[in-house]
Amino acid sequence: MSSHPHDPTMQLEVSEFAEVLRQRGLHAALEYLNNRTPHRYTGIFRFDGATLRNEALFDRYNPTLQKGGDAPMEATYCSLVGQQQQPLEINDASTDVRVKGIVETPVVSYCGVLIRDAQGQPYGTLCHYDMQRCQERSTDVPLLEAAARLFYAYLGAATT
Repeated sequence: MSSHPHDPTMQLEVSEFAEVLRQRGLHAALEYLNNRTPHRYTGIFRFDGATLRNEALFDRYNPTLQKGGDAPMEATYCSLVGQQQQPLEINDASTDVRVKGIVETPVVSYCGVLIRDAQGQPYGTLCHYDMQRCQERSTDVPLLEAAARLFYAYLGAATT
């Protein structure tokens, strides 16, 4: 479970995030999260059999881009988040024994959390990632977990 969900700072960040999502939408909410990390990309991905579908993406160097490409599931760290149903943080994939030789991807740094559907089943992931090494701020995992729940509710409302 997330660390310190009752931390007043954490509650403020979650409510700020929820307000951005409600008032300015999905892309602005991804940008809000991306501004808190050294990673270039922040995205929402959906599990679809052997394919990982990009639902929304924020690219720090190309802020007008709203969606990225899909990827084969086995070439993603998101697949590991789905299998383990736990957050996954990788500062440098070339030296991380947990993923070395398991996933073949150009992504070097990754921080992702599981998004669950209304029934609690794995839907996809919310993640930060980069092709360069990044030092993650692990304090962001509780915010990402809270954001993942809000994103699913938002996405569910958008498709109905």
